[in-house]
Amino acid sequence: MTGFGEARLQEPRWSIQVEIRTVNNRHFKLGAKISDPYSAFEPEIDRLIREKVRRGSVQISVRIDRPRKPEDYRLNLVALSSYRDQLQQLFASQGNGSGFDLAPLLALPGVVEEVRPAPTAPADDWPAIAGLVAQALDQLDSARSAEGAAMARELAAQAKIIETHLARVAERGPQVVSSYQARLCDRIQNLVRDQGVTIDAKDLIREVAILAERSDISEEIIRLRAHLVQFVETLEEPESAGRKLEFIVQEMGREANTIGSKANDVDISREVVEIKGALEKIRELIQNIE
Repeated sequence: MTGFGEARLQEPRWSIQVEIRTVNNRHFKLGAKISDPYSAFEPEIDRLIREKVRRGSVQISVRIDRPRKPEDYRLNLVALSSYRDQLQQLFASQGNGSGFDLAPLLALPGVVEEVRPAPTAPADDWPAIAGLVAQALDQLDSARSAEGAAMARELAAQAKIIETHLARVAERGPQVVSSYQARLCDRIQNLVRDQGVTIDAKDLIREVAILAERSDISEEIIRLRAHLVQFVETLEEPESAGRKLEFIVQEMGREANTIGSKANDVDISREVVEIKGALEKIRELIQNIE
């Protein structure tokens, strides 16, 4: 599931910015960018995130900046003198002994050095960082919850579509055998009309019974209805159940395939196609559910 959360801290001694983004993924995957020297906290940050996020690609950025002071910068007089002496020698060799401006030399490599102050012990800063990560995760969780509620409504709507088409299948099921019997009788009558041959009713009944046995989809309809009820109940559970929903939908697809192959009826096949279409939409959605 997608989402975004952030938290900031601004104090005289430092500023901290935490940003967390998630995108859809069937598995958990973490990418972290953490300012030095705090990269050692990545395992702890990973643990905090896993308490809130179970599936998805997570990108977290922890940026820590400290205000600069005048004493953080100094001139490297050795490097500056070296550049100056070499330029003076160059100018003298060309007959130009006039002086020159030293200001451009400040842009040369090594002339201005940045002196980084010794940081405090990273462990002492962890409580503040952990608190901001927790705040960002709470914001992320709120965003994901809103998206999850919308997805739950769409999944329930697709389940209702399956229920509607399944009801039509159940209504059509008993008519398959009687329709087959009528077609079989008409076909046989056309074949023997001018042949003076009679067909034993027992043979006709036996043929119809065999077809009725092969095309009986009542058990599949019952199981698919049961899976559908379990699917809706799982949607209403307080805990995330993405994996469980995947298993249920897999079973629903198996029953729908069996109904389509056994019924051997055009009308039922059309309803099964609609059921499979709804199941495919559900599969796409639940891949993003924890």
